[in-house]
Amino acid sequence: MFPLRRNRRLRTNESIRSLVRETILHPNDFIVPLFVVEGKNIKEEIPSMPNYFRMSLDNLESEIKELQKLNLKSVLLFVKVPDNLKDNAGKEALNPDGLMQRAIKTVKNIAPEIIVMTDVALDPYSMYGHDGIIENGQIANDATSNFLAQMSVSHAKAGADFVAPSDMMDGRILTIREALEEEGLNNTGILAYSAKYASAHYGPFRDALDSAPVDLQNIPKDKKTYQMDYHNRIEALRETQMDIEEGADIVMVKPGISYLDIVREIKNMAQVPVAVYQVSGEYAMIKAASERGWLNHDAIMMEQTTAIKRAGADIIASYFAKDIVKLIS
Repeated sequence: MFPLRRNRRLRTNESIRSLVRETILHPNDFIVPLFVVEGKNIKEEIPSMPNYFRMSLDNLESEIKELQKLNLKSVLLFVKVPDNLKDNAGKEALNPDGLMQRAIKTVKNIAPEIIVMTDVALDPYSMYGHDGIIENGQIANDATSNFLAQMSVSHAKAGADFVAPSDMMDGRILTIREALEEEGLNNTGILAYSAKYASAHYGPFRDALDSAPVDLQNIPKDKKTYQMDYHNRIEALRETQMDIEEGADIVMVKPGISYLDIVREIKNMAQVPVAVYQVSGEYAMIKAASERGWLNHDAIMMEQTTAIKRAGADIIASYFAKDIVKLIS
């Protein structure tokens, strides 16, 4: 009979709701993306990402100490490269004294226990703003993969725990894995951006690193020839399975909130941890709407991030990580 089962009994008050809650956010869930620039005493707010900053290495030190206090255990490093160091080949990415390499060492010197993940892509180093080397007006897949393998080795030698190729070139996970093994760097992990869609949510990130594709004749004007078409679902499963077979230790879906169906499908089929990147556009939309009083900032932040974990994310790269951890603690 109906009165024997009243589901609302388990919603009576916050204590019982907390006791039976299925999905709970924890500091261990998060990767903190960090943007690094050259110089000293720099902490500049990114206009399209309110309360998020580009910082010089001295301020990176302070940031890492704060993350330690919050019990956050992993960072994902990105660098903003000066224009005079950009070219088509990305040679600055291999500089052992380059900004990324120094950023890795800075984090490890302060907090050896923090897991350092590094962005492996050409767009911060490219004069064209693309994730690959351009040959005859096209993104050269194999040449790019070979270069990304060299970049990965450079990051690993500097102390990176994981390299995170975000380019979506075919076969690059195997190329990177083989290069790491050849150098004896078998403990360096690969977090593969396996299902990275050609999304409109990336605009603020490209502002942060000045890495948008340039508008030049005979050069691709967007990244749709290598990032995935957002109309597709099965393709994401195929891409992810290939990355796992090629040696990825963690796979990632990017962006987050618009792709929860993809997250769940990959979680159901993958035998490795699944990460999700809650991207800059998702962050900026919540900030903008809450600044206008249209949404409650903390409520929508928690709801959307919990939805990502509920969909199947084991790990979430999020610009909200610090805010969430402060709130839940």
